[in-house]
Amino acid sequence: MAALSPLLNVMIAASRKAARALARDFGEVENLQVSVKGPSDFVSTADRKAEAILQQELAKARPRFGFLLEESGEIPGEDTSHRWIIDPLDGTTNFLHGIPHFAISIALERDGQIVAGVVHNPVSDELYYAEKGTGAFLISPAAERRLRVSARSQLDNAVVGTGIPHRGRGDTERFSAQLSRIMPQVAGVRRMGAASLDLAYVAAGKLDAYWEDGLKPWDIAAGVLLVQEAGGVVIAADGAADPLAKCNPLASNRKLQGPMLRLLRGS
Repeated sequence: MAALSPLLNVMIAASRKAARALARDFGEVENLQVSVKGPSDFVSTADRKAEAILQQELAKARPRFGFLLEESGEIPGEDTSHRWIIDPLDGTTNFLHGIPHFAISIALERDGQIVAGVVHNPVSDELYYAEKGTGAFLISPAAERRLRVSARSQLDNAVVGTGIPHRGRGDTERFSAQLSRIMPQVAGVRRMGAASLDLAYVAAGKLDAYWEDGLKPWDIAAGVLLVQEAGGVVIAADGAADPLAKCNPLASNRKLQGPMLRLLRGS
């Protein structure tokens, strides 16, 4: 693999520091003080601690950049062209239930375009990263490799990821109609509970496609770039070109995009 750029070195170092704190707290998940932000949308002391670490480390390296943070909202920077988009703990419900499938997601936006991204699972220590125009890669205890989306061209042997509406969130009726059209056409549907990792899995060819509605920019910004740099495509699930505008991505390889979009639309 090519040497990491200074920018990615900064992002990866910040992610690793926050990941160590999350991994420690995950080992003591039963003792965490948990408050409720809304229906089925939990926030823990671990979530806020990880966000503070990321903000501190990234601001230390790039003090003029702004932030868009899940917990703290938007913080403008002196450099109005750049801002970090951060989810310190994507998959909070998994985390709080002792399910080791959650991630740190960091993206850098430059003049409205995502130019770098990191998605990191602190438990497995799988770290996915990409920089615009240079490809997408995985660093893990088992391997370091370039990422490529799957080459499958038929839905009947494809495994598709999604998110399921739950109490207080999402359009259950619309999702049920979409799922009823997709399930008979594919080899399997998976609901993993962390959008950033779903997108990373599409980039790695573990999932052949993924769609979900009702997300936020920090859920998907880094993952969208991973898929694109791994040779895939990401559009809005209603067919619009910009998935970040509505935060309802459909990610896949190029061959499956059309069939998936037709099923989602019911056309």
